[in-house]
Amino acid sequence: MLFYIHVYLIRLRIPVARIGTMKQLILHHHDPSPFAEKIRLVFGLKDLEWSSVQVPMVMPKPDLTALTGGYRKAPVLQIGADVFCDTSLIARELEARFPAPSLFPAGQTGLGYALSRWSDKAFFEPGAGLSMGENTDIPQAVLDDRSKFFNFMDFRTMESQMPHCYAQFQAQCQLLEDELNGIETAYLTGETPSWIDIQAYFPVWMANANIPRAVELMAPFPAIKAWSERMEAFGRGRRAELESRHALAIAAVSEPETGSGVEENPFHDFESGDDVVVVPDDYGFDPVQGRLHTLNARKIAVERNDTKLGDTVVHFPRVGYRVDAA
Repeated sequence: MLFYIHVYLIRLRIPVARIGTMKQLILHHHDPSPFAEKIRLVFGLKDLEWSSVQVPMVMPKPDLTALTGGYRKAPVLQIGADVFCDTSLIARELEARFPAPSLFPAGQTGLGYALSRWSDKAFFEPGAGLSMGENTDIPQAVLDDRSKFFNFMDFRTMESQMPHCYAQFQAQCQLLEDELNGIETAYLTGETPSWIDIQAYFPVWMANANIPRAVELMAPFPAIKAWSERMEAFGRGRRAELESRHALAIAAVSEPETGSGVEENPFHDFESGDDVVVVPDDYGFDPVQGRLHTLNARKIAVERNDTKLGDTVVHFPRVGYRVDAA
């Protein structure tokens, strides 16, 4: 078997020495992505080594979708032949593999993951609207792609929506400002940063990076400004660049890790090995089809077999994803 692995790597002009890195953390992302910034902050908080694979900002994304089976959102975390989609699940996986320092120093894991729905929708969406509507530096190709992708945004009436987006983004900032003013600690749950801090910070990061009037927009919130400086201070971990073909080769010569199987539940009749389709329930409805590998209250995972990549397992959080018979 090792001989065939060597031949495969030689054909792709990949050093055989890379076989020793099959369990490295590989983040498929693009630098402007606010969702990817969440995971880069986790790498910083935990001081992790990771490999960066840059994916296109717009479709097509052939290497990413080959790895995921069709899922197009960034970021995606690859560990060998296991592929983790959605920042909530990626954070959970990193916490399980690297528990110290914890993303939940004060506990509150349920609340921390539940707040993903607040930050990803109520806070992110008006900020995304401002980024799309006010930033004249965004390439037209990105605007065209997002007009089809973001079903929560009507690009035909973007200009008239800007006052509402400003109001809604500042309203969320005010909630965060009130919380920061009501505590006596450096971060939202204590003296060390947490996943809750990261959830609250990534829309602020997006605004500062993409909205031309960001200074004016954030001026009423001095506590957020001071807290943001503390958030920036712990960095983004130890990053190295990796070509996407190398990442796919690592998947091809790796074996997926074992999962936890399908839990019995009176509200579904799925069994391990069922042919299923998984799709987000918010936007970006790109289906991923495979054999059901894991299903419980925290996670869905499907097994896939690709002619080039071999066997992979693609993982999704249970919250926010539909699973249906194919």
